[in-house]
Amino acid sequence: MIWTILLILAAVFLFRAYRNTFDVQINHVPLKLKSSERVNVDDVQPLHILHLSDLHMENLSVKPDDIVKEMKEQPIDLIAITGDLLDRVKNIPHAVRYVERLMQINPKLGTYVVFGNHDYLLGANKLALLKSELERIGCQVLCNQTVTVDHHGQKLHIIGIDDYGTRHSDVEKSYRTVSDDGLRLILTHDPNLVLTMKKYDYDYLLCGHFHGGQIHWPKPYHLVKMGKLARMNIIKGLHFQDGRPFYISEGLGQTGVNIRLRSRPEITLHTLQPQELPQHQASQLQQLMAAEAAPTLALE
Repeated sequence: MIWTILLILAAVFLFRAYRNTFDVQINHVPLKLKSSERVNVDDVQPLHILHLSDLHMENLSVKPDDIVKEMKEQPIDLIAITGDLLDRVKNIPHAVRYVERLMQINPKLGTYVVFGNHDYLLGANKLALLKSELERIGCQVLCNQTVTVDHHGQKLHIIGIDDYGTRHSDVEKSYRTVSDDGLRLILTHDPNLVLTMKKYDYDYLLCGHFHGGQIHWPKPYHLVKMGKLARMNIIKGLHFQDGRPFYISEGLGQTGVNIRLRSRPEITLHTLQPQELPQHQASQLQQLMAAEAAPTLALE
């Protein structure tokens, strides 16, 4: 009898953990830019970034059409995908179709992708195939390189630094074409990179990798081997290193098994702007973010 009850409880627990993978949190992150020798932020128009990370096609419960539907009214300037699109070669076509559907959001400045540690499990030849297929549909795949675009008359350097954890990152190479003026947005996968960036200036860094713990019960002890930040329990959200902001996404998909405990799939809308939000808007945003701490979309 006791074993039957325990089995039922375990089944209910696992089913709930599976259902959590459908409950997407949409986080809105406003960030006040700081003026520097490179840029006068009073001359900068707000920059709206849709950030997705860790899609993991093998364990992904969120459909791209639902994301497009939810985001279609948002003023998105660019889409940033920060690594770990998939684990298995057979899912390359699926990953490309998924990203292609997301691109129907039509970001003004394009869609940008960097690779993560799981992408490198494909091997060099298949990773090259993934890269070429993403480029075929119009993505910019950044492997230790920078693309500079015009954002309302201001330079925006989109700096893609390859995966730190698998030792593919080359910061010096990534910065070779970055001029001394303009905003600097870094896209990378492993957040631990920020610990090595002291002499490299930037305005914002987006990453993923930790999944917010994914199985975060009672604590994400399994992350202790994933670098200093994980050991400090810096595994999600907005943080600062050397006075500069970086954001760790909880990711959209799951790795290993398709369950989440005390974490949720995340879609993040970042707005880089020259001023703080007016007080009444800030209060409304705080209320909105508090509401979105609970699941906001039940995507089937």
